[in-house]
Amino acid sequence: MKIKSVIVLGLGKVGSLVATLLHKTGFEVTGADRYAKDNLPFPAITIDMADTESLSDAIKNFDAVMSCLPYSYNIDLAKIAHTLAIHYFDLTEDVPTTKAIIQMSKTANSVMAPQCGLAPGFIAIVGASLASKFTKIRSIKLRVGALPKNPTGLLGYAFNWSPEGVVNEYLNDCEVIENGQHKWISPMEWVEQLFINGIHLEAFTTSGGLGTMCETYLGKVENLDYKTIRYPGHVKQMNFFFHELLMREDRKLAGRILTNAKPPVNEDVVYVHASVEGLQETYLFREEFVNAYYPINIDGQWWRAISWTTAASACAVIEMVSNGILPDKGFIKQEDISLSDFFKTRNGRLYRGEPHGGI
Repeated sequence: MKIKSVIVLGLGKVGSLVATLLHKTGFEVTGADRYAKDNLPFPAITIDMADTESLSDAIKNFDAVMSCLPYSYNIDLAKIAHTLAIHYFDLTEDVPTTKAIIQMSKTANSVMAPQCGLAPGFIAIVGASLASKFTKIRSIKLRVGALPKNPTGLLGYAFNWSPEGVVNEYLNDCEVIENGQHKWISPMEWVEQLFINGIHLEAFTTSGGLGTMCETYLGKVENLDYKTIRYPGHVKQMNFFFHELLMREDRKLAGRILTNAKPPVNEDVVYVHASVEGLQETYLFREEFVNAYYPINIDGQWWRAISWTTAASACAVIEMVSNGILPDKGFIKQEDISLSDFFKTRNGRLYRGEPHGGI
């Protein structure tokens, strides 16, 4: 294997599962967190993540580092990995962070692969797979939502994901291609209605979900956008909260208020809705990938849908680099990853409802 040892930084709900899945896949895994963690199937150490010298010492003897930290840590960590020529993977949806890592990758002697989660990440792999079936593409529409299975209240939401990440998605500008032009538009706009398995949902623009797809598809597609899926009425309430109450002026406070009001739940669902329209030879057609993912049991422990879908996607990318299916250096775009190859990995199989398995 090209990658034998991996250190996973950040052992929260997603990070601990990433490390567990990699361990089950056969990698030599060490976890690292700011706080001591017990009862894990792999060794774990404690690190001050803000101390770059400590980070460098911690990761230098590993083949790869997987960051499950808040995005604000990732640029410094990526710089360290770049200097040490260690393969770098993360889950970031922050656009400036990704752009900085792309610049580093131009002189990298190892893989630089941010955005390996669900959105960005898996959704780009799906979108590119659908798009490959067309001779001319009219639109690529990618939608993802992580929601409580049994919503309550006007928001119909629960913060099973990072509040910092959600707030940034709702407030940062969004990349799109509209009528063949690359644009930046406001978040929480372009509201549409959709149904998945008979469930009425809404979707609206949010930041970061497309990853590098605008760059890849500019000149190849007329319209490309990413939207977050929520229950109907959510976006109206969030626009009131952020803009009428001016909570956009204090993002940290906004995150604290929202998570206090809507704490995490175990019964969640992840909706994925990708569609591509265009010409297949001379026929106008629409291809779709639509699914709902629920909590699953891995080795006797239940994991939330948002945790395992994010973790499995990241681990599948690491597998493909290790097995030589993906390049062993430079920047990896998620949309360059074959969906077929993704599903063949031990971790990608989870998306098909198959058991994880080991080596």
